[in-house]
Amino acid sequence: MAMADASDSSRILAEARSSLQHQRAGGRRVPVRSIGKRSAELKRLHLARKAARMAFAVMAILFAALVAGLVIDGIGFTGLVVTFAALVAAVGVLAAFPRLKVPELAALNRGDARSMVARTELWLEAQRPALPAPAVNLIDQIGVQLDGLGLQLEGVDPAEPAVSEVRKLVGEHLPGMVESYRRIPPNLRRETRDGRTADQQLADGLGKISAEIDAVTRQLAAGDLDALAVRGRFLDYKYGPGLDGGVEQAPGLAAPQLQAPKAQG
Repeated sequence: MAMADASDSSRILAEARSSLQHQRAGGRRVPVRSIGKRSAELKRLHLARKAARMAFAVMAILFAALVAGLVIDGIGFTGLVVTFAALVAAVGVLAAFPRLKVPELAALNRGDARSMVARTELWLEAQRPALPAPAVNLIDQIGVQLDGLGLQLEGVDPAEPAVSEVRKLVGEHLPGMVESYRRIPPNLRRETRDGRTADQQLADGLGKISAEIDAVTRQLAAGDLDALAVRGRFLDYKYGPGLDGGVEQAPGLAAPQLQAPKAQG
């Protein structure tokens, strides 16, 4: 009996250690809140459509039961049970499906500014469980910044060259950086390469993106589009050492890639 208790205690301690390590790594929990207002708006719209479909299904089932009762002069107890079961099944299925789809990476930088920001926020939320804790905090911060940037973009002519580069920063470079990290095997993410781990590279890169979004938002708010286009900070933007080995991203190319640390030994 004592041996069994000792075995249970060891198992519980092992599970606790595993859970602690898991949470330090960012956890796998589905986020219960949105990182920004735009993604929350998409979720509300999705729920509203679900509610409308459920209401329509309930009315259709009740109407069918009423018609059946009139035709056969009452549906009886069995009919009531069938009607209730149909209502429960319809509501249950329509409450669970369809699920809100995570946007495809290639589709983020499409549509107007509001749609682009909303899709990017929703996509980033879906990636949060796979990211280390420091990066998760930065993603939350970026979500708030994207709301402000989206408001500024709505008031600017989409044909402006500067707007196109801002959209690349938000809809391509930012998610591209996160996707590069996710492609690195989990067992290599904490190995050091050139003095930094992939976790640190990601956090540093997101910090630079956050600072850039803040600077862009302020400049758009000031209406200084000429300076925004002239300085060319988006085509020539450096994501810092550790991202593509510190090599500057060339104009028009894909988002920078995080380098996987080399396995030791």
